[in-house]
Amino acid sequence: MNWHDRYRQQARWTRDLRTYLFGRAGLAHAHRVIEVGCGTGALLMDLDTPAELHALDLDPQRLGEARRHAPSARLVCGDALCLPYPSATFDITFCHFLLLWVSDPLRALGEMKRITRAGGAVLAFAEPDHTARRDEPASLIPLGRWQAESLRRQGADPSLGARLGALFKQAGIPLVETGPLQITPGADPTRADRELEWAVLQADLAGLVAPAQLQEMERLDREAWQTGTRRLHVPTYFAYGVV
Repeated sequence: MNWHDRYRQQARWTRDLRTYLFGRAGLAHAHRVIEVGCGTGALLMDLDTPAELHALDLDPQRLGEARRHAPSARLVCGDALCLPYPSATFDITFCHFLLLWVSDPLRALGEMKRITRAGGAVLAFAEPDHTARRDEPASLIPLGRWQAESLRRQGADPSLGARLGALFKQAGIPLVETGPLQITPGADPTRADRELEWAVLQADLAGLVAPAQLQEMERLDREAWQTGTRRLHVPTYFAYGVV
């Protein structure tokens, strides 16, 4: 599984949203910006800003990839639950498909707020709600249930996206804007996107679903795309707040 390809795919889903929200948050005039949970640098490599760019991730291997993809960024291996930065350091603090993976998302948001200066922005660009996933035809509905269960077993919260705005409020971050992404992850994918989606599913569902059962689902999925009857919707949410 090539995770950098996956993260780049997710970055494409939010490209227009990021352009819009970074514009509102004043990226063009920011001095210091940080991504919390940067993964392999899929967002950092496209970030056009005069600001001093920082990023953090818990996984040393993925952070090593980020160093190759975003060599100008100042990268640190660290935990979103205890960010190793002084308070009020950054003009913009952001994350992308992160909060569902942390054990205490409210604490992570509190840390993001802490390191952001007064008047600065905290942005969560994408958090999905896999428990509200919709699949057509009906024969493919089990895929969503299986993936949600797999995420739980991996320590993630598959329903977090629906609570994102409430979490910002609980963390004391006044909301400027929040809502669902207008481009739905999984909708109208290219063949390469579909192949990547299945690579993710196979990685997630290994040991949870019998290989023969998963192969049958892949066949049904492929046929549904070919006949134009396939529908896939994973509600995914963003939030923008000002400290």
